Amino acid sequence: MKAWQYPGKQQPIQLNEVPEPTAGENEVVIDVKASGLCHSDLMYMQLGDAVMPFLPMTQGHENAGPISAIGPGVTGFAIGDIVGVNSAGIRPPLGMFTPGGFADKLVADYRDLARVPDGLDLSLAALGTDAGMTSYHAMAKAGGVKAGMKVGVIGFGGLGQIGARVAVLAGAEVHVAEMKEDVWPLAKAAGVVDCVKDADEWGASQMNPMEGGSFDLIVDYAGFDTTQKAINAIKRGGKVVQVGLGKPTFTIVSTTILGKTIQGSLGGTVEDIEEVYALMASGEIAPAYEEIAFDQIGEGLERLRNNQVTGRLVARFGD
Repeated sequence: MKAWQYPGKQQPIQLNEVPEPTAGENEVVIDVKASGLCHSDLMYMQLGDAVMPFLPMTQGHENAGPISAIGPGVTGFAIGDIVGVNSAGIRPPLGMFTPGGFADKLVADYRDLARVPDGLDLSLAALGTDAGMTSYHAMAKAGGVKAGMKVGVIGFGGLGQIGARVAVLAGAEVHVAEMKEDVWPLAKAAGVVDCVKDADEWGASQMNPMEGGSFDLIVDYAGFDTTQKAINAIKRGGKVVQVGLGKPTFTIVSTTILGKTIQGSLGGTVEDIEEVYALMASGEIAPAYEEIAFDQIGEGLERLRNNQVTGRLVARFGD
């Protein structure tokens, strides 16, 4: 079968011929029909030589499709069931430590499977496994968003667009900081109150750093020079949830964190995915995405690297 693999030594991803996988204990084989492209794919390849247990490594951690084979120990699933795969579950991260879904077939642990509702488009099912799960978990579970909160969302990309909508659905007053002004209309259509290019424009930089700004919660889906700005903008008792890892390190002015909370959020659960699927199936969450062909995955990752994507890219194949 065909698979897009990172070969090592910072070389571009390559399309290779690889053996078809088989299902072991507690495993299923999925015929991949949709696979999302993510900035984490780029990060995995950047770090790959130092941490991947073997090379080349098949990339792709946002995957959905029907089960085509079942191994011993699997319960509750049958051949033909349509599922998405939690890439932050029992099995080590797809595309980093185990082969991902930029391939015709994928092996997954059955305990990492989320059931796709009837009628849900497989592109949404694929992106819901990471962009959906990660953004939802950060906002709803780690952030605890609720009605009446003033909430900031930094970055209105593949994750931020979903996180912002989750906050709107919870009844929060939602503000977005996003440099790409061409996506502001999408944010307004999702129910966001207003948009700024830089979180500094929320005015907190002029506040008393011991008291902070006016936001109850800010979820940072970017993680570049944004973390300090988020801390400045939350009030005492407020929380910053860090999701984006645009920079490997950042510094904080110590006085600005007093009386506030920073919490990192990583991935989520199968339950999170299925809750996102329900919101997608009902039309409450309708993220922007673009479908590409399997043979365009390498080109699509370069578009991501060059910040040329609105929303999410999803490769569709095997239909």
